[in-house]
Order: sequence, then C-alpha cells, then structure tokens
Amino acid sequence: MTRERELYNLWLEKTAGNAAAQADLRSIAGQDEEIFDRFYRELNFGTAGLRGIMGIGLGRMNTYVVGRATQGIACYLNKAGVSSPTAAIAYDSRLCSKEFARHAAGVLTANGIKAYIFAELMPTPALSYAVRELGCDVGINITASHNPAAYNGYKVYDASGCQIGPEIADIVQDAILETDIFEGVRCLGFEEALAKGLVEFIPDSLVERYLDRVFKEALQPEICAGAGISLVFTPLNGAGNKCVRAMFDRLGLTDVHIVREQEAPDGNFPTCPSPNPETRAALELGLALCKEKKADLLIGTDPDCDRVGAAVLHDGEYRILSGNEVGLLLFDYICRTRQKLGKMPGKPVAVRSLVSTRMADLVAEHYGVEMRAVLTGFRFIGGVIAELETAGRAEDFIFGFEESCGYLSGGYVRDKDAVNAALLLTELACAQKTQGKTLIDALEELYARFGVWHSHVDNFTFEGAAGMKAMAAIMESLRATPPAEIAGDEVSEVLDYGRGERISGGKREKAELPPTDMIELCTGSGNSVIIRPSGTEPKLKIYYAITGKDAGSVEAKTAAYRAACATLVKG
Repeated sequence: MTRERELYNLWLEKTAGNAAAQADLRSIAGQDEEIFDRFYRELNFGTAGLRGIMGIGLGRMNTYVVGRATQGIACYLNKAGVSSPTAAIAYDSRLCSKEFARHAAGVLTANGIKAYIFAELMPTPALSYAVRELGCDVGINITASHNPAAYNGYKVYDASGCQIGPEIADIVQDAILETDIFEGVRCLGFEEALAKGLVEFIPDSLVERYLDRVFKEALQPEICAGAGISLVFTPLNGAGNKCVRAMFDRLGLTDVHIVREQEAPDGNFPTCPSPNPETRAALELGLALCKEKKADLLIGTDPDCDRVGAAVLHDGEYRILSGNEVGLLLFDYICRTRQKLGKMPGKPVAVRSLVSTRMADLVAEHYGVEMRAVLTGFRFIGGVIAELETAGRAEDFIFGFEESCGYLSGGYVRDKDAVNAALLLTELACAQKTQGKTLIDALEELYARFGVWHSHVDNFTFEGAAGMKAMAAIMESLRATPPAEIAGDEVSEVLDYGRGERISGGKREKAELPPTDMIELCTGSGNSVIIRPSGTEPKLKIYYAITGKDAGSVEAKTAAYRAACATLVKG
C-alpha cells in the first residue's frame, strides 16, 4: 500500500465524526491519482502563509489544516515568551472563510491567546490596520486573494502589520510539522470563547478610523463632486463593497453604478470563476454596465480588496488598464500634485517590485524621488516603509506598487490597499475630466515624455505534483543553458537571482542580487524578460518589459518575445 493510500485511510478513520469530510473522502475512493494529489505533500507554510484548493486532505485547505497552522502560530507566540499575546483575524467571501476564521480564533484562545475578529468580511488592508491599531502580536487573514473559486488560503501578519518574513515562517512551519493534525490541536468552540471574553469582535469604530485614514490620502478631493464623472464599480462578490463605496460617498460622487450580479459576497464567484481584476473576463459584466450607462470609469476589486483593476472610456471605446499603467498614472499624479500643493517631502521615496515597469524609475528621476526596487511580494514594500519609519522618515514614503494591481500611498498599513487605490484613481479620473481629458490622455502624455513602454505577463499553469516537477525542470534548464537570443534580439545579460549569478559574454560571476527563484534575461535593445514560479499559484509567470519609440513597434516586439518565450517554457 502506498504512503498516500495509508494517509487516506487514516483520514477516513480520524474524520469519522465529520459527515462533510467523510462524504468528500469517500467521493474519491478508488481514484488513485486524486488520492495521490491530496496526500503526496502537505501545504507548505511560508511567508505567504498557506494557499490551496479546498477539500479534505493534507494537501488541501480545510479546518484540520487551518487548525494545525493556527496551533503552529500559537506555539510560536508562546515559545517566544510574548506577554498576554493577542491576534487579529479577518476573512473574505470565499467558501468556508468565516468558518476557518472562527476556528482559528478557537484554537488561539485555547492556547491562551486573545483573539479580535471582524464581525463581517473585511478588506485585507483593514486587517493590517487593525493589527497596528490594536497592538496585536499577529494577524491572520483567511483569503486566497484573486485565485480561482476552488481555492482558499491563510495569511499571517506580524506586529507591524506586514506579512511575516522567513524567520517567523520557518519557526511556525517547524511547529506545524511537530503537531499531530488530529490530536495535537487545542481548540475552544467559538461561541464559548466569545462568551468567556477570550474572543472579541473588532468594533465598527475601528473600521471607521481605517476609512478616515484612507481618506487622508486624497490629495484634492474637492474636485470630485463637480467633475460630473460617471462610475461603475464591481467588488467581484468580495470584501470591497462597503469600504470602497464609502470612499465614493466621501468624494461626493452621485453617478455610481454597481454591478448587481457581483455585489453580494459569494465564494462561488458565479459570474467570474477566477475573480482577478487583472483579467478581462472578471470585468466583462462591469464593461457591459459601463456601455449601458455610458460611464467614464470602471473600477473592480478582488475578493479580499487589496488589488484593483480599471477600464476607461476613451474615444468611444473602453480600454482596460494594466497594473503597470495604473501604477504609473497614480505615481505621476501623486508626484505632480504633491509638488503643486507643496506637500512633497524633502527626500521622497517610492518602491516598486522588481517585476514592475522600469518606466517608473524615469518618472521618479523626473520628480526627484528615490525609487527602490524590491522582490515580488508586498511585504518587501512594507519592509521599506518600516525602515523609513524606524529612521524617523515615515513621511518620506509616498507610493509603492506591484504590476499585479497592488498599490499603496501611505504608511498607515503594510499591505497593498484597493480602497486607497480606488480613491486615488477616481480622484485622478475626476481631475482629468475637469480638463476634458481621460486617464488614457494622461498615459499618452507620460509616453510622450519618457518613451513608450509596454508590459505584459504570461501565466503558464502547472497543476499537481507533475506540474511542480515540470516548473522546477524548466527553471533548471534555463539556469544551465539560458537562451542566446529572444526574437532576434541578443541576450546581453542573464541575472540568476536564485544562484546570485550574473552571466555576461559567456562568463558567470557572483552578483549581489536579492535571493529568489527568478531569472531575468536582458537584451541589448533595452528590453527584458523575467521568469519565475508564482509563490501562491501553480503557475510559471513570464514578465515582459518592452520599450520603443511608438506603440505599434512595441506591440509587435512584445508579440515576438511572447512567442519565443512560450517555446522556451513549452519546449
């Protein structure tokens, strides 16, 4: 009998009192491939926490896995000698998110840790704010962000409100592995813990303070009420509905239309099984409503409301903005408006992820802003904010962004904030409309000043155990034999972040690079391609940064690069 079959039988035995778990396990009886996929490995706890497909088994998201992870968090806090430890907990609209969140609260309280939990689903940045505001030692968020509907996840935040780093994640992972998933998890029932005062609901007043703080990031909100802008908003059946609409109300907007099919929380995401505002499919209903209402702007937020997507009416057509384009627009708007209002700090700092557009560096140079490039993951941007705060320079941080639609303009939280981004993007659209222009006009002005830059991301999915091996093999092959050219352009330099190597002119040398599983191919024409496995999804991601004198040539070059790199990945 295989190890996976033995584990399957053990779970059948240990979940005997759980009718739902039994039904799920019995539904895969005799399906060797499915049993293998659920039990060949455990969901690994890392800096991104846990994320996986819902279901019963070690390699799936379920109450047993959530309970064991939370027991690991409790062990970490108690062994660290934290006095009277506390935790804040949030959740989004995904299936079982509320159940998982309350189960986590029960495990924490059984281990002597007081838990504060939101009474309803709430944006991820509100959790980061709550951790800081309540002085908690950790935060737990039950969410799988923008993953497909089949997924759920578990994020952990440190006392600064930032996602944990590897030093904490490794300790927690060790504690998880030492915990028997059935016998080693201590837990109180949620209602019992609530009655005993071991769990408290986070008050609405804290949410209001969070919204007040977000609204302080508005630069010239007074222009919005009279701009005459028409707006469509979709929370994609997630956590952004109330908080984002509160920003629209504060801006004095009256012509706001909600995509009703995507308004109410629904973890099945019936109209967009993959609720990612980066994709056109997720925004289709919003675009249809835009056309019906002749709206100027579409804004969509993902299920945990930390990412924002947008589309703009320009010359009679709706154009979806990429994450990089929104980042550039917001960054330029913040810089020029701060300068106009005399609110630019003496030594301003902005932060972008390494895979985000390098055009932002040119914008930063134009305004005299220091641009820092960090690894993918907003915790690295949060780390820069914390560093500035420690140095007494908290006010110097003015903007951080990732190409994957994540933005933040203030240090009040340590994660990307779609409520903040929706506020600023709407304000910018209103400012443009008062001049008879659109966001596309603002973007074209930037291209005229800094050259045309185009960014694109391709995602190649590799599911299951075989997929993990395939991705590792592709990365190893690229490391061993990087391509000499891409679509006719010579690869002049290869940066291997995983090995800390630079390859140029056929020579390998050590290089000071942030350690991560990522390879960057730079061509003599100034373009680059970055290849890395996703940290949260079973995908290999390829990022293209292409520049040129005009849009037509840049688009053609991007297409050629994409075709060449698809061959690299698919063989």
